[in-house]
Amino acid sequence: MKYSKIKSVLALLAISSTLLISCNKTEKNEVVTEAPVETVTNDGIVDDAAKQDTIKITLNGNDKMQYDLSEIDVYEGQTVVLTLNHTGTMPAASMGHNFVLLKNGTDLEKFEAEAAKDGYIPTDTSEIIAHTKLLGGGESDTITFPAPEKGTYDFMCSFPGHYSVMKGKFNVK
Repeated sequence: MKYSKIKSVLALLAISSTLLISCNKTEKNEVVTEAPVETVTNDGIVDDAAKQDTIKITLNGNDKMQYDLSEIDVYEGQTVVLTLNHTGTMPAASMGHNFVLLKNGTDLEKFEAEAAKDGYIPTDTSEIIAHTKLLGGGESDTITFPAPEKGTYDFMCSFPGHYSVMKGKFNVK
């Protein structure tokens, strides 16, 4: 008698566990970034919301010369609305940050040297896809631009000396 009760309890637990797991199939796995890149359900179905016309990205820079994202993923042709927040407290004159998205093949070191001469954005902007203004602690700037063609692009902070650590990849799928 005891054995059949234990067997019944175990069977009930197995059924409950199966129901709990199967009821949880709507949960989504997401790539961890501020911008939704591609959302895939447990069933392997791509969520079309990830391929929306406009994508909003928040990028933060701090007084330790760090962006909080080293990669940004978007889709070709999307309208990108990028907000850069300077989360530090230091003024732009000593710890200014910006976001500069560069065309493929741009020499970052050469670009930064030219940018330092001209207020952190060179007068020849032919290598720039998009950029924010230079920000001091507590400031923000939002820019809107179309995502370029598929490929991987460099982004950086063009304040002197920052690009060596404040840079990342802008991946267009």
